[in-house]
Amino acid sequence: MKKKRTNIVRKSFIEKDKVKAVKKKMKSEAFFHHLAETFKAMSDPTRTKIIYALCQEKELCVHDIAAIVGTTNSAISHQLRTLRNMKLVRYNKVGKVTFYSLDDIHINNLFAEGLRHVQEK
Repeated sequence: MKKKRTNIVRKSFIEKDKVKAVKKKMKSEAFFHHLAETFKAMSDPTRTKIIYALCQEKELCVHDIAAIVGTTNSAISHQLRTLRNMKLVRYNKVGKVTFYSLDDIHINNLFAEGLRHVQEK
């Protein structure tokens, strides 16, 4: 029995107008590096819990966050430093106590979209 060969013809083409339009809107390498770093900062479960807690309450101190997350003050301080360096959280000192909050509403919105995405699955 002779095997029948099927030749599949693949057409490869570029929609030049679409490519040109999107390339014109592309951001710099530095921009995409910073964006990737933002998502990377949110990729750690402890940092994600911290952000979630700060979405629920406007400001929390290290002790409160540690109690919520269920870890040590030292571990929370380390993760908050990372989030602060990435400009995802900011702090406000009141006497000897440091309170942390989300840097701006964009972080809350970004996180909320992530929550909705996960909850839909």
